Amino acid sequence: MTQQSPETIHALAYGAYPARCLQVASEIGVADRIDDEPVPVDKLAAACGAAPGALDRVLRLLTSFGVFEERDGGYAHTDASRVLRDDHPMSARPLLRLMGLPMHLDSLTLLQHTVMTGEPAIEVLHSEGVWTYLQEHPDEAEIFNHAMTSKAAADVPAVVGAYDFTPFGVIADIGGGRGHLLRGILDAAPDAEGVLFDQPSVIEALAFPDHPRLALRAGDFFDAVPAADAYVLMHVLHNWDDERTARILATIRKSAAPGATLLVIENVLPDERPTPAALTMDVIMLALTRGRERTEGELSALLDAAGFRSTGMTETSGTMRIAEAKAV
Repeated sequence: MTQQSPETIHALAYGAYPARCLQVASEIGVADRIDDEPVPVDKLAAACGAAPGALDRVLRLLTSFGVFEERDGGYAHTDASRVLRDDHPMSARPLLRLMGLPMHLDSLTLLQHTVMTGEPAIEVLHSEGVWTYLQEHPDEAEIFNHAMTSKAAADVPAVVGAYDFTPFGVIADIGGGRGHLLRGILDAAPDAEGVLFDQPSVIEALAFPDHPRLALRAGDFFDAVPAADAYVLMHVLHNWDDERTARILATIRKSAAPGATLLVIENVLPDERPTPAALTMDVIMLALTRGRERTEGELSALLDAAGFRSTGMTETSGTMRIAEAKAV
């Protein structure tokens, strides 16, 4: 055993506490109460409705990780803590509020159930799974949607900057939510038409297209999807097990003409040495859904079985990778 090994185990053993402190500080909005000058903890606590002594101890822990800084009798921002502000262009606050929701915390507590049974922990809390859970908990769903919107704001420039969408006439974003990715693609491909496809409840909430070359289509990607020259799936397949992923891909293949392009945009794991962050997300999917983060080889096998031929993997400036395949 190396000298570092006990330190690694201890850091992991206590790791839930710094993470929870970060979630709590984000939930009560500490970072938004600090501007360019340090703020005394009593003033921060009053603004956040917190107990000064308890907040001080939480912030003191976060400063040890470089999140906030103790200076001149108060707490000041660091580059890391500024990302917790709502007005930061890459704000992480929505994600941290999401990770602090009961569905995440309770599923983490029940992770041993998942390990022993292979069943998602969320199904102990709600037998019909995470998506029905969110429908029945609108307050949590609102935070979830905000987090997904915020994440898309970071992912879209990385995707659009990495891949050339201009060769396509019609681009369908399957399971595209509110259309942040598709709008970015259309702005980068001025001759393309876009089809935003999602469940009726999602499409109805949008009311009308807000882009001159964007059409809305409601439906179920297990049944049928619109015809297009290119199909985009961002953060979709990792939500589903292999059987349902195969069904989604088969549905798309029915609508896709030979030669049509399919782009799977998600955290596709390299076949060797995935990062701890990527593997953490895989365990989150294990606890919350029946999906998974797939390796290049696992994804290629599903694509090949559905009638697509893998043609490349494009790296982006973010965590997403773009797996390209052609209908055969």
